[in-house]
Amino acid sequence: MMTMPHFLVVDDSSVIRKVARRICEELSFTVSEAEDGQQALDICRDAMPDVILVDWSMPVMDGYEFMRELRKMDGGKHPKVIFCTAENDVALVARAMRAGADDHLLKPFDKEIIESKLHEVGVL
Repeated sequence: MMTMPHFLVVDDSSVIRKVARRICEELSFTVSEAEDGQQALDICRDAMPDVILVDWSMPVMDGYEFMRELRKMDGGKHPKVIFCTAENDVALVARAMRAGADDHLLKPFDKEIIESKLHEVGVL
């Protein structure tokens, strides 16, 4: 039996985490949640996920810092990282891509948007 890929949702909004969890579970992922970048790094240390959806602006550690730290970790180059933001800011997108993001999406999102991004980064 194949193991289900692991999807980590990192967002300080419990509503966003809940929506993303439901979508990802429907797409047959095992889902973990973190409410900031520091919690997310702790999860990655225990079990490196296959895909990470990370919010850009969070307390404690934001998406940019999280991504920089993640990519330095053992196995930290493996996960596909899709960063998520409410602003369509070209400079912000460029900065995230330089930090190691594979793609980005705008909030609010739905199942179709998540699914198409996962196809784009080669996970589905």
